[in-house]
Amino acid sequence: MPKILNSFISFESCPVCLSSNFRTFKQGTFDLLRLNKNQIKITDSDYGKIWDLSRCESCGHVFANPSPSPEFIQSLYSKIEDPLYEEEARGRARNFQKILSRLEKIHPDKGRLFDVGAATGILLSLAKKRGWHVEGVEPSTWAIKVAEKKYHIKINQGAFETLPLKSNYYTAVTMVDIIEHTPCAFEAVSKAHEILAPGGTLCMVTPDIQSLAAKLMGSRWWHYRPAHLAYFSFGSLSRLLNRAGFRIIKVRKYSWTFSALYLLSRKPYFKFLIKSPFLASFWGKFSIKLALGDSFEVYAKK
Repeated sequence: MPKILNSFISFESCPVCLSSNFRTFKQGTFDLLRLNKNQIKITDSDYGKIWDLSRCESCGHVFANPSPSPEFIQSLYSKIEDPLYEEEARGRARNFQKILSRLEKIHPDKGRLFDVGAATGILLSLAKKRGWHVEGVEPSTWAIKVAEKKYHIKINQGAFETLPLKSNYYTAVTMVDIIEHTPCAFEAVSKAHEILAPGGTLCMVTPDIQSLAAKLMGSRWWHYRPAHLAYFSFGSLSRLLNRAGFRIIKVRKYSWTFSALYLLSRKPYFKFLIKSPFLASFWGKFSIKLALGDSFEVYAKK
């Protein structure tokens, strides 16, 4: 078990495989005591800012050590407001539609779907239209209000790991870009296993720290950011899922679709291209698919 020190936890064993054989992987590049809600919102652009990272010698898992405690990180996420996320709803919907199509090949009769880290409810809204019975959880008060007002979806507020849910109940659980945000990945995946019905499917999307993009970009890799507390290779992700009782049935590389406007807004030196309303509107019309090959899309059976 990790030691809890005020709002932070210090690990004595790997969160994935419990090995005590780990070493320093990278030194932190920002003041962890000044962590704030804006640094961990979905559309933050603090690329290259990382925690002190340790790497397990047994399974290859890389994790923040020390890390903010689940309670502290939850308190920050509850206060997040991120309108730029919802502005990209069209592109995000394209990503989610593909996930739903793949889940429906596994479960053609659909059923009950639970989305972890549901944000403003884009995935849940799409799933509902396709015939799924949907539920989800999200810490942000702002996101929950948007989901109810815009998509007429009611989302549970709180932490997934402690939310009271029925066991052996759901057909599918989705965790899209979620597991890297928690210091206690095993608890989250175990909870998914508990609530899934026998034969149910967990879909996860998370960065691949062993990807070519991660190796080529080094410290400039865009997944190195304050919001990310855990980084997986295929080996460590497999170890995590197997330990929780899952069997991986499909792995592919994940692609994102964003507007050119959103991508240009990520870097200060491109801001002149979107400075006027006319230019912003122009770039907002173009969708760009990013197939960088640096994130996993994993489907695992209970």
